[in-house]
Amino acid sequence: MSLVFYGHPLASFCHKVLIALYENATPFENRIVDLSDETSRADLFRFWPVGKMPLLRDEVRDSTIPETSIIIEYLDHYYPGPVCLLPLEIDRALQVRLWDRFFDHYVQVPMQALVSNRRRADGTADEIEIAASRTTLATAYAMIEKQLGDSPYITGEDFTMADCAAAPALFYAETLVPFSPDQPKLRAYYNRLLARPSFARVLDEARPYFKFFPYHEKLPARFRDAAE
Repeated sequence: MSLVFYGHPLASFCHKVLIALYENATPFENRIVDLSDETSRADLFRFWPVGKMPLLRDEVRDSTIPETSIIIEYLDHYYPGPVCLLPLEIDRALQVRLWDRFFDHYVQVPMQALVSNRRRADGTADEIEIAASRTTLATAYAMIEKQLGDSPYITGEDFTMADCAAAPALFYAETLVPFSPDQPKLRAYYNRLLARPSFARVLDEARPYFKFFPYHEKLPARFRDAAE
């Protein structure tokens, strides 16, 4: 098979790319990486010594594509499908790229900081980082609520790369810092993303692994039950 995807079913950044792949039913081999297994680890590191997931290999073009946004843009260009994830018109494309980066930097990053602190030994959590991460998420939620307006998706009527970034970021972040009651548009947007078949498939595939999420007790009930 031409495309080989290196990732893990629990990783939110891997979810982002999987959503893009499933949106257009792009054929690929899903190669789950186990970093504790030397063979699996070496298979990833031989292409990308940084060792970060996800990673895409295009065997036909002999190309290695790292970084989620780059991977999705690569897929949109070389393996296009019915869902165009990055608009051709420059101003619209810039908006998509902006909100893609927004979800990565201001939702994913603080969410992961909170998870990392949960995994630290007792008494070693960074309380300043925790407070700052919670504040960043609250600010991000308010900005998303304002941006949505009357649109179904973050940059307008169409589902794009930015929504691929939003879905897993919000899924995990909401378990740590719940949405405010005065953010109905954000809540509706989140529910719309959960119902998207591509993301629903990603979450279904992640079910057996949710038990390893440090905050699994805060997952929505249907996912928490699967993790216990």
